[in-house]
Amino acid sequence: MTRIRLVALTLLALLAFAANSILCRLAFERTDIDAASFTAIRLAAGALMLWLLVLRRPVARIGGDWPSAVALFAYAAAFSFAYVALETGVGALLLFGAVQMTMLAAGLRAGERLDARQSVGLALALGGLAYLLWPGLAAPPLGSALLMLAAGFAWGVYSLRGRGSRDPLAATAGNFLRAAPLGLGLALLALPGLAPDPAGAGYAVLSGALASGAGYAVWYAALRGLAATHAATVQLSVPLIAAAGGIALLDEPLTWRFAFAAVAILGGIALGMVRRRERSGAL
Repeated sequence: MTRIRLVALTLLALLAFAANSILCRLAFERTDIDAASFTAIRLAAGALMLWLLVLRRPVARIGGDWPSAVALFAYAAAFSFAYVALETGVGALLLFGAVQMTMLAAGLRAGERLDARQSVGLALALGGLAYLLWPGLAAPPLGSALLMLAAGFAWGVYSLRGRGSRDPLAATAGNFLRAAPLGLGLALLALPGLAPDPAGAGYAVLSGALASGAGYAVWYAALRGLAATHAATVQLSVPLIAAAGGIALLDEPLTWRFAFAAVAILGGIALGMVRRRERSGAL
């Protein structure tokens, strides 16, 4: 793979990951769609796109399993409900921080040990997270913030379960196909409050088919040319891209609280990645 192709694929994937946050916020800010409908449509659109990508292969087969599909559904549902009230950049920062913390905790549980630099990074990231959530005028709604942290935990679990998969695209397609009925079940449970706004549904389709389905396919292609540590590090840009999108498209303010928290959380995570070789899951 040429360097230009690698850079292009990586940039497209990072833009797709950030687009998930931007599209979700656009849907709730500019349309009347509800979180349950958005989740169901996003999962269904992602499943369809990934299945079409799998069908293009000489041998069309899917992988994955139900526990991973449940984790995927939990992530998608908590993500949607959290973004009803969270700003774009704040939500992406909470999500990304929770994903990395979950994967770090799993490594510690497996017997890994942190050196001094990694310990400082962990303390810095946790301090930034605490500062972001500390009560005050600029603090995000606590309930929504906790939902996004739960979404990050679920995605971290999903990433850990899929680590080392021999065919990530087939596994992701299978997990989306299994998660889509769970999204439909969520919509049925929320039936009295459903508001399937057509424009909002369009944002959900874009999020599922392009930002999720096609985005993950591009990311897996880029991973073939990225070292594991580089793959993890470049994802540090996702919350910042999402924040820029929120500022440009939704007139969201850039607060000092977010800026300081972003430096602490992302800087701490970057330090924590030193000497780590796991591939981080895509957002």
